Amino acid sequence: MRALDHPQLSSVSLSDALAALADPTRRAIVRVLTDSGEHLAGDFDLGVAQSTLSHHMKKLRQGGITRSRPEGTRCWVSLRSEFDDRFPGLLHTVLSLDADT
Repeated sequence: MRALDHPQLSSVSLSDALAALADPTRRAIVRVLTDSGEHLAGDFDLGVAQSTLSHHMKKLRQGGITRSRPEGTRCWVSLRSEFDDRFPGLLHTVLSLDADT
């Protein structure tokens, strides 16, 4: 499996992060990842095709929110702990607002 690019968080703007969180499917992925664990694609029962899930995972990675760790034919995904240092409380705020609707 090829290496995956992860942006330096210093280069991720608030607009980049918010764009990554704009989609409800991506917010659902982040909600699963808030347990602080690593997850495989099979852990996300979102009712979307594998190609669509891969697209959403890429957008979250490009937005600096997630880290993907390839291992053989699998890819483990987790939240980047340092994201909250860059944008304190952003994930919590966005997810809590989403829950209110």
